[in-house]
Amino acid sequence: MHSSVSAGLVSAAALAVVLAWAVRRPRGWPEAAAAVPAAGLVIAIGAVTRSAALAEARRLAPVVGFLGCVLVLAQLCDDDGLFRYLGTWLSGRGPSAGVRGGSTARSLFARVFLVASAITAVLSLDATVVLLTPVVLIAADRLRVRARPHAYACGHLANSASLLLPVSNLTNLLAFTVSGLSFAGFAALMALPWLAAIGVEYAVIGRFFGGDLAAAPDGGGAGGRDAGERPDVPVFSLVVVALTLGGFVVASAAGANPAWAALGGAALLAVRALARRETTPVTIARSADVPFLLFVLALGVIVTAVVDNGLGSALRPAVVSGTSLPALLAVAGLAAVLAAVVNNLPAVLVLLPIAAPSGAGAVLAVLIGVNIGPNLTYTGSLATLLWRRVLQGYDTDAPLGEFTRLGVATVLPSLALSVVALWLGLQV
Repeated sequence: MHSSVSAGLVSAAALAVVLAWAVRRPRGWPEAAAAVPAAGLVIAIGAVTRSAALAEARRLAPVVGFLGCVLVLAQLCDDDGLFRYLGTWLSGRGPSAGVRGGSTARSLFARVFLVASAITAVLSLDATVVLLTPVVLIAADRLRVRARPHAYACGHLANSASLLLPVSNLTNLLAFTVSGLSFAGFAALMALPWLAAIGVEYAVIGRFFGGDLAAAPDGGGAGGRDAGERPDVPVFSLVVVALTLGGFVVASAAGANPAWAALGGAALLAVRALARRETTPVTIARSADVPFLLFVLALGVIVTAVVDNGLGSALRPAVVSGTSLPALLAVAGLAAVLAAVVNNLPAVLVLLPIAAPSGAGAVLAVLIGVNIGPNLTYTGSLATLLWRRVLQGYDTDAPLGEFTRLGVATVLPSLALSVVALWLGLQV
């Protein structure tokens, strides 16, 4: 097929099918089941050359490898009891929290924000969605408070609180590779936008669910249901996470791939867990979620085909160059809309090459848009899709109308304040 228009249409259709498959996941099949054949199709019709597809795969390989290591690290931390301990602390039953202080919905809400923001930043948004959200739902049940505010806090923060570190989100890793920033430099510029986004989320979600947070616990008592035996503090996993974070900084300063630090942290936890027969090599391999990693690689190839056959040239005039405040706001707004419509991963793959010539500020503005924008729609990010599946597994859900209203209420101010914070950081 030689027609650029035809190749562009087929590529766009392939992307739409892959995203629809990722939303529905028929019979529980992985995202890669649609993405890998679709990537093969766009290569076969000439929408993207084999050399270009291989180049894109090589570009994404370090990022995908890093993601796999972080997924293993998060799962091994869970196996070591980190999230069970956090659940106890959230319920106000840990050694550093009294029962009375943690017994109200407001107290739980504040604790969820603190923990979800930290977990998202350090162990990635996947850990918040897959591992922390069930813990939060169980904590709300134990305290007999309404779960909605706390569940939405996890879902929103998995996106908007992933701004801080290159390791917080796959989109961050992609932006980090083209930003020219060090690990510490990235974190320094994104610290204020991260705090701004979290602050807006806390204020707006708290107001939106004010009635739920003010309601008395079901069944009276302040203490909630019995939380059972208190788990020990998971000292080993906490130390390994701290060492891994330090390793990220050192690796970045040395010009090495931060994946080596993540691999080292995962290896420390894995060796200990295997020696204590708390896991198996097969379980560890599964936690890397290889089908999802293949999906990311295949999606990169498909997006390359879409960009090369019309989308790139169509969007380029819409991306305002420069790092003035109006330019950064325009770029972040476009990124947010694109993420909400076609998912944040394709959005960041499309926009980064266009924004990169304007420098690190424009790249980070794209990142703010693609990380905050997904809170507008169910399909905005894979994390949101997975979050809904987690909720449904606990006999709850996020109705479309409610989800959208809350998204509109949080995204616009979060986006604006975060971009202003980024602009201020760039002036220093």
